[in-house]
Amino acid sequence: MARAAALCLVGAGPVAAQSLPSVTIPKVAESERPNSEHAFAAVEIHERPAPVPIVFEVSPRGSDAGDGSSARPFATLQRAQAAVRSVNAAHAVTVRLADGVYRLDAPLRFTQADGGQNGFVVRWEAAKGARPILSGGTRVEGWRRADARRDIWVADIPRGADPRQLWVDDRLAHRAAVEAPRRAFAFRDWGIQIQDPAWRFLADLPDQTRLEVENTGFFTDRRARVESIRGDRIVLAQPGWRNNLIGYDTFARPVSGERAHFFIANALAFIQDEGDWWADPARGKLYYKPRAGAPLSASQVIMPRLEALVSIAGAPGQPIQDLQFSGIGFQHTGWLGPSSAEGYASQQSGSFLSGEVQNYPADPIRDCSWGCWAFEARRNHWRQQPAAVQVAAATRVVFENAEFAHLGQIALGVGNDVSANLSGAGLETRSVEVIGSRFVDLAGGAIMVGGVTPDAHHPSRPEQAVRDIVIRDNTITKVSQVYREQAAILVTYASASLILRNDVSETPYDGIDVGWGWGLNDPGGNTAYMSLARGYYDQPGNRVYDTPTTLRDTVVFRNRVHGVKRWFPDGGAIYHLSADPGALIAENHVYDVPGGIGVYLDEGSRYVTVRDNVFDGLGLWVNLNALDGSFLRRSALDNVARGNWHNAGKANGTWSDYGDNRLVDNVAVEGQAWPEGARGVIARAGPSPPR
Repeated sequence: MARAAALCLVGAGPVAAQSLPSVTIPKVAESERPNSEHAFAAVEIHERPAPVPIVFEVSPRGSDAGDGSSARPFATLQRAQAAVRSVNAAHAVTVRLADGVYRLDAPLRFTQADGGQNGFVVRWEAAKGARPILSGGTRVEGWRRADARRDIWVADIPRGADPRQLWVDDRLAHRAAVEAPRRAFAFRDWGIQIQDPAWRFLADLPDQTRLEVENTGFFTDRRARVESIRGDRIVLAQPGWRNNLIGYDTFARPVSGERAHFFIANALAFIQDEGDWWADPARGKLYYKPRAGAPLSASQVIMPRLEALVSIAGAPGQPIQDLQFSGIGFQHTGWLGPSSAEGYASQQSGSFLSGEVQNYPADPIRDCSWGCWAFEARRNHWRQQPAAVQVAAATRVVFENAEFAHLGQIALGVGNDVSANLSGAGLETRSVEVIGSRFVDLAGGAIMVGGVTPDAHHPSRPEQAVRDIVIRDNTITKVSQVYREQAAILVTYASASLILRNDVSETPYDGIDVGWGWGLNDPGGNTAYMSLARGYYDQPGNRVYDTPTTLRDTVVFRNRVHGVKRWFPDGGAIYHLSADPGALIAENHVYDVPGGIGVYLDEGSRYVTVRDNVFDGLGLWVNLNALDGSFLRRSALDNVARGNWHNAGKANGTWSDYGDNRLVDNVAVEGQAWPEGARGVIARAGPSPPR
């Protein structure tokens, strides 16, 4: 018998990165060893060839009656899904998409059956030289002039369609709105009272139930729907208006006071500027005022039809795994949540208050504009904005060289709460990579990782924890254009997140946000919320934990962050909340944020190292929120800022040995005379060159 030359793993194709099992092998005495000449005499092990990878081709010009070959490609993604499911248990599978737009009638759902099985990988990729686009939108055509004097045009759309976004020539158009001075109105618990007679014309507008009011304050972007306007009374829909009156930076009492911005939106009469639009769902009409030099006869107008584009999720305890997307575009969605009576009671960066609040204060504006018991009782029940592309209950999912563009909410949600996922699954996500991709022209933020509910920070099942998320070499620009309070990148509760070498620019709020919870859920809690006024820990279900959250070992490294903080004064180019053992913010280049903050260590930030960053032209290069009134709380302790370079601003906050917050060997630079070390950081920051 021939001896075995090698052992092979039967059925093993390309193996995804994972921990392999290991054992300790006991030593055998020489006398106990079998005769080497006969040890394998009765056994012959044959090498088996690895299964051949399978490729399915898809083209908008194909046919689902085809076989998925290059000669007879499928036409739809759903047909390709069915083909993948028939072979992915025994083969690596590639689905190759030809150039073109794949318009979806419903969100494309990937379940556990669609991922790689038995160690194989399923990969959806663009054909060579192609840029396929998955679209949830439809073209609007047949434009005709409706108002020659105002140069407003009209086209037919399906009756009942009531979009919140519109894209014209790959550019987000502005839904008709006017900005009004806050001093012309008084804010009441029932709605808004018109004080300035010049605004009484609002009562004469048609379709009043489709009007909205919006307020941007210090860090929130709030919306509420109008119910009726009679005389000087603007009555607003509930519970949205009630929820917008309690908490912090509220509609009636924004932290920024009269510097807050107040808008009234969604009326045909508000079309004034080029690029404005308004939809009439009852009559099935869309009105638009074109930009100079961009006639509608030569323009592409896209209206979103879907609220979400793609759902990637297994089930609790049964994650989808080993699924990859390369070179694919994701476009055209429109989340409709704020159009309901709930409005959008924004809290921070995509989280919002919804539903009926129990024990609502009798005078919310007086008693709950800086927190109160009723508000704190709902904090652990905030919801997250559902993303256009949703990933939950998933392991080893990759997006590379993708484009997320023209989406009506947060583009990509990874391991968000159950309520933010179409699948009914949430959290439970690990080893997801977002690499070399582009995020542009978004209504919301680019990437949101993690949840905000108790299962996110203290999972009831260990596998619910979100961990090992990699966000690297991406370009993110012109995001959060509608929901301006959303950070470009947000990681709430996750372990070992890596945010590496991204370029983040042109955002109204923060560039990169890490952490959640304001220290409330860290061991020992946050004493500032134990006060009688806030009373967080006096509410049912709100507890003081003695164990840490899932937030730890976050790395924010070699990112280029610039042109952020264009709208809100609060927050930072890089912003951090709560304890994060092992956290590192290093070798980032932050610039073009006039008067803004470079790194903001806000409530509860602990164990964070800020080192070797370059801060160019900021108001504060680092800000530490460690005090509230006259007492030290469990907020922003045990942090160090070391070896950073800055040419403007100062380090703000209580940096002292008492709280173990230390400033060490940081260097002030004159103008652009950066030393060699700083120049190296500047040169290395941002995405790596394509290979």
